[in-house]
Amino acid sequence: MVKRLTTPFGLALLGCLLLAGWATWTGGAFDGPIARDVRGSSVYAAPGVDLDEAAAERVLGNRRLVVVFLEPGAEDLRSACRAVDGAAEGTVVLVLSREGVDGDDYDRYGCALLPGSDDENFGKAVVAEMTIARGVDQFPDRPLEALKVVAVNYDLLVRAGTVPDGARVVSPSLPRYLIAGAALAGVVVGAAGLYFGARRAGTAFADLGARRAADTDTRTALNAASAVLARQIVALDRDHPGRAPDEHRRLVADYARLMASAEQDPATLLPQVERLSRRCARLADARREARAAKPL
Repeated sequence: MVKRLTTPFGLALLGCLLLAGWATWTGGAFDGPIARDVRGSSVYAAPGVDLDEAAAERVLGNRRLVVVFLEPGAEDLRSACRAVDGAAEGTVVLVLSREGVDGDDYDRYGCALLPGSDDENFGKAVVAEMTIARGVDQFPDRPLEALKVVAVNYDLLVRAGTVPDGARVVSPSLPRYLIAGAALAGVVVGAAGLYFGARRAGTAFADLGARRAADTDTRTALNAASAVLARQIVALDRDHPGRAPDEHRRLVADYARLMASAEQDPATLLPQVERLSRRCARLADARREARAAKPL
């Protein structure tokens, strides 16, 4: 198992698993319902809260502001603020809960999740948390109107320099970008690998076909040359029904050795057969000349 993990494939697989786990963790796969909602929205309304969330989104716009409406009578507002710590990072969060179904006030808890809120901007964060909910108790049964008051308070904090100006940007986490890039790179590399692999395989197959065709042609030429050589040797044997001359015997011996090595490469055998055929032709010509020179 360890040896497999140390291979390039194993290391790549391990890296992909780590990246997928990181993306799952930072992308909100383990978020609660509140954090999951505010990760891409500015308003959360618990069941039982009469709020038009689409209208509430239009009221808050793209401010760095998140408002969470818990069910009436909720007690632990601070835990809701902790629950959205990662999902609403960089915003001012206000958690509201009406004091009972018919209550005339809101329980509220603010947390400024702004950069440096625990260090150099701690004082500004405290001011923002104390100011953001001012005036919401006038509208205990009209949460949309309460949201308008919260939006005005936020704008005042921006003008005073307590809260940094700028719009809230909701973007995918870094691991998601990395996974998207890895997927794109995998598609490109895979397509390129398939293309070049197919091209290489096609070239190799074409070369193999060409070699086979050339080998077939060579074998055909070898068979034809061997047949011609055999007929030449038979013709020489007819000229000497008795004891053949030394040159003739050497030619036959060379032919016998050549046929014994017929399993060799045809391209190697063909020149040898052609040389023997030329020797036969010369020997036959010499005998014809010798017969022509004899007196009748």
